[in-house]
Amino acid sequence: MDVITLLTSYLAAVNLIGLALMGIDKRKAKKRAFRIPEATLFIVAIIGGSVGSIAGMYLFRHKTRHRSFVLGMPLILLAQIALVYAVLKAPVVISVL
Repeated sequence: MDVITLLTSYLAAVNLIGLALMGIDKRKAKKRAFRIPEATLFIVAIIGGSVGSIAGMYLFRHKTRHRSFVLGMPLILLAQIALVYAVLKAPVVISVL
């Protein structure tokens, strides 16, 4: 399996998890059951699930009144985009020993 396929699979999985966690937490909130900690939702976004988490926020109308989520999730996504851009634009160093 090449690196691109592995990375794409990872990002697809973590974004599906982010989306699912938002839906699960919303359902638990309606039932007044034990909730998923906000830190967990942010960690999933930070490790690559920001797109799925944002989609879940608006699809399930969950955490959209929390400023930390409304501003934080897009900021995480922007930071991830900037990181990918920086990595792709970094000069390639080839070392021959």
